[in-house]
Amino acid sequence: MPAFVVAKLTITDPETYARYGAGFMAAFTPFGGKLLSVDEAPEVIEGEWRCTRTVLLEFPSKTVMKAWYASPAYQDLVQHRFAASTADIVLLEGFAPPAA
Repeated sequence: MPAFVVAKLTITDPETYARYGAGFMAAFTPFGGKLLSVDEAPEVIEGEWRCTRTVLLEFPSKTVMKAWYASPAYQDLVQHRFAASTADIVLLEGFAPPAA
């Protein structure tokens, strides 16, 4: 079942964050991930959305996402994000509607 990641980021150091962005796809695509959205100004329908960037990712499964996140390539790269931003990130399991 597919899994999704929603990341709400507040970028505080764009120059350092750019190093993260430059290497992201190389660390991401080997795990079959899809970058579905990167939005600097999402339209808020309800409530508040306090961040400077929102990202939506899709993976084949939660297991694959966790393997990507723990991979040496991503762990080396994510240090730039840690240094340049704060984030709230969630992992969501895809939804299989009940059979009719």
